Amino acid sequence: MFDSTRIVLSAGKGQIGSWLRRSNHPTRTVDPRQRMRGFSVVELLTTVIILLVVSAMAVFQMQPMWQQIQANAGLDQVKSTLRQARELAISDRRTIVVQFLTAATGTSCPPDGGILTCIALTQMIVVAGTPPAPPTQTLATTPLLVLPIENKVQLLSFAGEPDTPDGFIGASPEAPNGLYSGSNASAPTTGMAFQSDGTFTDGNGNPINVSIFLGETGIPSSSRAVTILGNTGRVFAYHGTGTAWFR
Repeated sequence: MFDSTRIVLSAGKGQIGSWLRRSNHPTRTVDPRQRMRGFSVVELLTTVIILLVVSAMAVFQMQPMWQQIQANAGLDQVKSTLRQARELAISDRRTIVVQFLTAATGTSCPPDGGILTCIALTQMIVVAGTPPAPPTQTLATTPLLVLPIENKVQLLSFAGEPDTPDGFIGASPEAPNGLYSGSNASAPTTGMAFQSDGTFTDGNGNPINVSIFLGETGIPSSSRAVTILGNTGRVFAYHGTGTAWFR
């Protein structure tokens, strides 16, 4: 007689043996602390050194760009301040004196980090005279505005630098002179002013054409310039390379 039970057991003998062998060798579990193994000190130091080297290279490559940014900021400060002075003189019908101050302790332009020069605007105050004497003007004791020019940017011209396209000097500026009245390097530092009609004059009220050269010491590519047309008081700005000018 056919015994089905014996056949089934015989067929499953191999599977049961395989199961028994696996049960005698349980699956190995991994310690979670081994999975969370970190970096060694040598690996960390190597990574930090690579990051420092890459950062130093990036800073070195960006330095010329940063110098240009500083020069542009100084140019914008001078240009916008002079235009503001002209508009104020016209709107208030008052004379606004423009001064370039060297940073010094105890002055309205105190030294602060790399600040070397400030631009100051001061109003002329009208003082009524005793009749029949006419009224007079006197310089206010406190400036309306004292603006430090961008860090390391100062009144400065470079050897070989040409005159601006306006040609007020008529020749290349004499380095390191950065302030010119016409062709004269000794431009007045206390009498220059915007009048109520917008003109820009010297201490005697005569219109003067002024060239203002800016830059950072030893960096000709940072050369910048601002000019003022005396008869109208119009202000123009130029970017320089040390050998050419661009508006």
